[in-house]
Amino acid sequence: QVQLVESGGGLVQFGGSLRLSCAASGFTFSAFTMSWHRQDPGKQRDLVAQISRLGYTTYADSVKGRFTISRDNAKNTVYLQMDSLKPEDTAVYYCRRNVGDVWGQGTQVTVSS
Repeated sequence: QVQLVESGGGLVQFGGSLRLSCAASGFTFSAFTMSWHRQDPGKQRDLVAQISRLGYTTYADSVKGRFTISRDNAKNTVYLQMDSLKPEDTAVYYCRRNVGDVWGQGTQVTVSS
């Protein structure tokens, strides 16, 4: 069964850091591009960062220089290191396997001002 499970969300103060993890199972993780997305209530779900199977990364302009996406193929896990967090980063963060449009359940990130 293909599954993505996010963890690491929580409440953090302005300027703080969090690291999100997404554990994958049920497929050959190393063969797929993975991405992180976020969604505020009532808004569309937006791409935050993406990493290819070869490790090439892309970022939304709003998080460039503050967020870092990485992957550990030995652990079947993709990470999102979030630094210099701002209140506007508050959202539910989702992990996605691009092929087949597979999503995790999401993890809440709240940044207080």
